[in-house]
Amino acid sequence: MKNLFLPVAMTAMGAVVASASELSVDNAADSLSVNLNQVEVVANRATSKTPVAFTNVNKSDLQRNNDGRDIPYLLQFTPSVVTTSDAGAGMGYTSMRVRGSDGSRINITANGVPINNPESHNVYWVNMPDLASSLRDVQIQRGAGTSTNGAGAFGASINMVTDTPSMVPYAELSGAYGMYNTNRETLRVGSGLLGGHWSFDARLSHMGSDGYIERASSKLWSYFGQAAYRSAGTHIRLLAFGGKEETYMAWDYASKEQMAEFGRRYNPCGEYTDSEGRRAYYPDQKDNYIQHHFQLHLSQRLGDGLFLNAALHYTKDDGYYNQYKTNRTLEEYGLSPFYNADGEKVKKSDLVRLKKNQNGFGGGLLTLNYERDRWNVTLGGGANHFNGHHFGQVAWVRNYVGDIDPLQRYYDNTGRKFDSNVYLRANYDISDNLSAFADMQYRHIHYTIDGSSDNFDYNINAPAVLDVDRRWDFFNPKLGLNYINGAHRVFASWSVAHKEPTRDNFTDGDNGHAPQAERLFDYELGYTFSSRIFSAGINLYYMDYKDQLVLTGQLSDTGNPLSVNVPSSYRMGVELQGALRPVHWFDWQVNATLSRNRIKDFVEYIYEDEWTNPISFNRGDTPIAFSPGFIFNNAFNFTWHGFEGSLQSRYVGKQYMNNAKSEETVLDPYFVSDLHLAYVFEKLHGIKKLRLGFSIYNIFNEKYFNNGYAGAGYYVENGEKVIYRYAGYAAQAPAHVMGTVTLNF
Repeated sequence: MKNLFLPVAMTAMGAVVASASELSVDNAADSLSVNLNQVEVVANRATSKTPVAFTNVNKSDLQRNNDGRDIPYLLQFTPSVVTTSDAGAGMGYTSMRVRGSDGSRINITANGVPINNPESHNVYWVNMPDLASSLRDVQIQRGAGTSTNGAGAFGASINMVTDTPSMVPYAELSGAYGMYNTNRETLRVGSGLLGGHWSFDARLSHMGSDGYIERASSKLWSYFGQAAYRSAGTHIRLLAFGGKEETYMAWDYASKEQMAEFGRRYNPCGEYTDSEGRRAYYPDQKDNYIQHHFQLHLSQRLGDGLFLNAALHYTKDDGYYNQYKTNRTLEEYGLSPFYNADGEKVKKSDLVRLKKNQNGFGGGLLTLNYERDRWNVTLGGGANHFNGHHFGQVAWVRNYVGDIDPLQRYYDNTGRKFDSNVYLRANYDISDNLSAFADMQYRHIHYTIDGSSDNFDYNINAPAVLDVDRRWDFFNPKLGLNYINGAHRVFASWSVAHKEPTRDNFTDGDNGHAPQAERLFDYELGYTFSSRIFSAGINLYYMDYKDQLVLTGQLSDTGNPLSVNVPSSYRMGVELQGALRPVHWFDWQVNATLSRNRIKDFVEYIYEDEWTNPISFNRGDTPIAFSPGFIFNNAFNFTWHGFEGSLQSRYVGKQYMNNAKSEETVLDPYFVSDLHLAYVFEKLHGIKKLRLGFSIYNIFNEKYFNNGYAGAGYYVENGEKVIYRYAGYAAQAPAHVMGTVTLNF
């Protein structure tokens, strides 16, 4: 299939070049829809006059594919995006990469409020299940993008806007069910406009799945609620949304040797050998987490062309996971060795540990926008504070002799972060067709970690001491020109972005290589053509990095990818996108990314044990891990008298899972197609609309992996150092089906 697909794909790309800023013909107008009069905080949205590459995904696009899979899977057909799923079927722990940059390097906001965890910089979508059911639209800006709040955008920024308060009452009940016991149940209601000023909206959702991978189950609950007030010049919204998740771990993945022995669905998490020597699994090897988001928004008209947007926000989350660990050194957990019934001193034993996390994140944001004559100017900024408490406890030790205090903490540390920024952005119309763009941001970060680490330091026979106190001051300028003449648009831009290291870079990295902040010079050049029938375009980018933190292929103890600074690296490529709609009942959408992602003069360090006795190798110019050189998406969409059909295909090229270009640790290319069918009944026995849907995912039954990890080490044999490499792979589900039903009242 792959051999047939590539020539067809390249032929298609020759026929239809792509638009770098619009998702489809229908969406072409969306880039013009930004309206600061509305209550939504969209001051950081790109428009057709903003010289950046962006894609808008509207509500109908989200709803059409929303059967419970996480937001990364609803965005996977946008340019340069690659998605991953630990459980193998798009529910549970999922993530996305854009232009090869992982989730910790993608800025995520909801109504302008930062969503990334300030320490890990990640967004754990499993903590906000079914958020897509409460979104109005999503904009993805690729590259450095416009100035925004929160984590630095080194691959992309994703700006989500939640549902606009409805003017009319409504109720919606939807459900989905499919293979692996995957299910979703959602209820949405709205009051409509009451008394000319007030409205209320709410959503409750339940989701669950057994997962394609063994025991990779998920039980998810979520909610969304908002109260809104509007008058002639004032809009106020109070929002609360969040979720609760219980997910069996699947982030250890499995080696190909293990899959050959136990099958593709094998999950090593929680495995141990019982007292009779049999393979067994710990039933509570689960992640448990609760997250609540609160936002208060004010949109105020101050005068002719002058608007104020202000927001207060607070996120509260806490959780823990149980983990069965085999043959662990008791001293590392603050426990004394013991003597067994045979009088032998036991220094290592199986145990169950609990790792807990309690976070609070809050702050305020402000934007002042002036739009009149030739000027569109925004002054904005914000200040946020984060407090994260991390600690671990031991719940049980096999055959332990002595008392175990279940409240005793074997590590305990706190991370604190203050993040503030101010920016001034202006767009000036030089002529009717040509506009100039400038965006200047100053950002200040103060980050501390203090306490004891979950890593044991045998030099002091105690948990490693964490004493991090770092400050960064970043200046991020952006300049560009934009030219529009009828259906044609051309833009060019130069941007600077900086990014501070994550928590894992300090706590789980090589102590001999302290993490440094990164710098990006981003150069973009784009052209688009858009008409009612056809849109096409091309975007060229060159992203030049200093001290980029690239993925090593390894995972931290909590399943997060580890990264290391490399002095000089780059990502360059061409993004192609287009759409054709020859008749009202059919459209064809296509996009592709061809890229080169390289580290210059990469030095690989291989260790005998955890961060000890390193040996180094200069590997020269090497590909950056998890950065495919070719990504292709294709969709044929049909609509006819209530019938909807879509055949969507995606191809992701070869990915190395380390930076040493090791052929034994590779994710092979894959080509996957999904078929979506639906029929919509209008005004049926008191129901405004009834939609029945049926989807076949991976219709051609591709056996593929979309994520994994890789590592290396060495041992000494007969005086010689012998290097070994290992890898784990995230197997994805073969052909499987989902059915959906949605009733609107």
